[in-house]
This record gives sequence, structure tokens and C-alpha cells, in this order.
Amino acid sequence: MQAQPINFQAPSEEAASILLPVTSTLFADRAARFASLAEGSSLGDWLAFLGQLSRAQQNALPLASTVVLPTPEQLALAREHAMPPLDPGIRPAEWRAVLRQLVGELATITPLPPSNVAQALAALQATDDERLEALAEQLLSGEPSVADAAQLPFVAAALQVVYTRLASLLDTASVQKLDYHNVCPCCGSPAVASVVRLGSAINNLRYLHCSLCNSEWNVPRAVCTSCDSDKEVALQELGGSNDPKVQAVRGETCDSCKSYLKIVYQEKDPLVDPVADDLATLALDVLLDEAGYQRAGPNLLLIGAHQG
Repeated sequence: MQAQPINFQAPSEEAASILLPVTSTLFADRAARFASLAEGSSLGDWLAFLGQLSRAQQNALPLASTVVLPTPEQLALAREHAMPPLDPGIRPAEWRAVLRQLVGELATITPLPPSNVAQALAALQATDDERLEALAEQLLSGEPSVADAAQLPFVAAALQVVYTRLASLLDTASVQKLDYHNVCPCCGSPAVASVVRLGSAINNLRYLHCSLCNSEWNVPRAVCTSCDSDKEVALQELGGSNDPKVQAVRGETCDSCKSYLKIVYQEKDPLVDPVADDLATLALDVLLDEAGYQRAGPNLLLIGAHQG
């Protein structure tokens, strides 16, 4: 692992503070990225399966087409009190239909998924609505049961579909960034990673990427997203690799609060995906954990997914 100072260059144009997800391509692009990352990786089988899961998410999006935003009065109230307009604690019923379609599609893929994954899919197929809601509460509370860990990535995938659809319907004029950098202004979930983007108005800007609804919001670089410190922030990277896919991902660490979050660079690889590239670089997580840093935000597709 190598450390280097942060080289920050301010953008020359005013940029959007919030980027809403584009549902027509988001999950399909992520599926393609997972497939690319799987090639030659020691995690190849797992990453390839997650690509199939992402493709199933894209296929399930029509089931989320009936979700509706909170009322104008509720949206105004959320803005008045500086709260996210979408509440994962009040979930549209469509997420359960999405889950069942995901599970059904994944159960028929070839080659067959690993035995522990197949068991989790079979268990979810037999689970009633009340139990599914209990699993969702586990996931979103950040206190998952070890016994349910293998099922939770699929619950997460279904919730991502529904909340990504909801976020895409928002008007950015009605959404405001929150006081806490690491909290999504659309749904209040923590960021999974950040991405330094390419583009005329957003070139070289860092956007945090929501772990649930896939929205993004601009946060200044060289600032810790957990404690706002700008004095003890550094970038850590895996050494010894010339693979641009590896070089496109670094860990942004803070010695003030001993936290870290991955950061991916479109300049290094225009096809990077904050969710997929995060999971393809678990070796960096191991090194940062051994160095005493604690991850600041979850990847909801990770819980139990690579076990067994």
C-alpha cells in the first residue's frame, strides 16, 4: 500500500451539486463493469455473479415503474427541516415484487450459483412479506444477523432498484445537500464510495455515491467525508500493479477519525463504477483494516455474498 498527497485542482465552471441516477442504463452499465472486472480476477466467479445480479436489477426496473414520490407537502416539509425526501423506513410495496423477480431470474442462471447462494435464493422464494420486511429492517439498520447474511445482498438489490427509481423522479431543485457529508441528500443512506468525474462542468469534481438509491452529491476533495477534517487526509493505493482497473481505485483515509472510503477515478478508467470497482478491490480494504482504519460506508451487495 502506498500513500501520496492529494493533488486538488478546482473546477473552472459551476457544477451540479446533486446528480440523480439514470435508470435506463445504470444497472446495465454496472453489469458490464462487473463482467469486465471478473476477467482474470481471483474473485472472478463472484464478480461475474454480481454482474448477473446487476443485469437482473435492470430487468426488474419495470416493476418499480408504479412507485410514487411523497406528496408535494411532504417534500416541502422535508426541505424545510433539511431532511432527505425519501425515507427507506417507509418502503413501497413494489420492492418485494422486485425481489421475487430477481430471485426467480437468478435461480435459473447458468452456471448454477454456489450452493450457499442457491440456498439463500430458495429461502427467499419461500419467505412471506412480513419476514421480507424484517430482513429489510435488518439491512437498513446496519445490524444484520449472521444467520441471514447470505440473503441480505438480494434484499439490498431489490431495495436499490426501487429507491433508484424513486430518486430518478426527484427534482434536484427540491433536494438540498445535508450537513453531514456522508449522508445521501435523497434518501439519507451512507455513501458506498466516491467518484472523481470527467465532464465539462464536473471535471475533476468528487461526488459521493449513495449505497442505496445511486444518487450522487458533490463534496470537496481533500476533506474527510466522516469528520470534515482537511488536515489529516491521504490517499492510499495498492502498489505493484500496472492494471488500470486497480490504479483507478484508491482509499481516502483520515487520521483524525481513522476512517476511510474508496475513491474511483474516471480519468484513470472512464468505465469505473463506485459499487463494482469497490468490490473488485477488497485487497485494499484488507490493507486499510490492518492499518487501523474503519470503513465509513457499506457496500450493500457485500454482506454475506462472498462467504462459503
